[in-house]
Amino acid sequence: MIDHPSINNFLADGFGLRQQLAQFLNIDLGTLDQRLPKSTAKLAELHPGAFSAVAGALEQEVERFYEQEVGAGHLYELCAWHLRSAPYIADTLRVQSLIATGQHLDFGGGIGSHAIAAAQLPHVDQVWMVDLNGWNRNFVNERAQSLGLSHKLHCVRDLSAPELPEKFDSLVCLDVLEHLPDPAEQLRIFANKLKPTTGSALFNWYFFKGFNWEYPFHFDGPEIVEDFFKTLQDLYLEKFHPYLITARLYSMR
Repeated sequence: MIDHPSINNFLADGFGLRQQLAQFLNIDLGTLDQRLPKSTAKLAELHPGAFSAVAGALEQEVERFYEQEVGAGHLYELCAWHLRSAPYIADTLRVQSLIATGQHLDFGGGIGSHAIAAAQLPHVDQVWMVDLNGWNRNFVNERAQSLGLSHKLHCVRDLSAPELPEKFDSLVCLDVLEHLPDPAEQLRIFANKLKPTTGSALFNWYFFKGFNWEYPFHFDGPEIVEDFFKTLQDLYLEKFHPYLITARLYSMR
């Protein structure tokens, strides 16, 4: 399999990520590079999960946190992760290229690496990136414009946005499900949004707060996880892909 040129462009510099983020935040590259290594710890400290081990007490706070309180913190954290883990993320882009087509949904798209890559694929008509965080959406809109992709990449807050198509040909949801208080319900929503016989999905998850509580923003209740896997097995059929990564590929049952 020959990589699409977008893979090499991502591996080179994350589609120009550092320069784009520094420009978006109106800071110099030196200041950005000083902040990136501390970004994950700072985000964890801010999260309401840092102060409570009870998932039920967090459910009302998490959405507000990601939309209203996290600010630019998520941009720093995601930038650091995408630059530090570029080979791994490149493999997720390769898997995405196996399924992305037509009307493509990127749910919880963050800083837009996957949405930007999908928008460069010739068999993708439109990419719809959903993200609660307005900072993320504004940043990705600027990135798309700088890369000449604004005509194919659109950012919205949630799946109720009226401009979204009724059904999607493909969808990606990476590093999101573990942040939701009811990930099984999100799987049901996705099943209703995908075309029933031809739709494909790419998911990953990490229902674990970490050995040293380094991921306080992950839900890990046993009932939540059990319901998630039962729903996944009821609605989706896993498909093989050759990359040694945690992301998994699915068609509809």
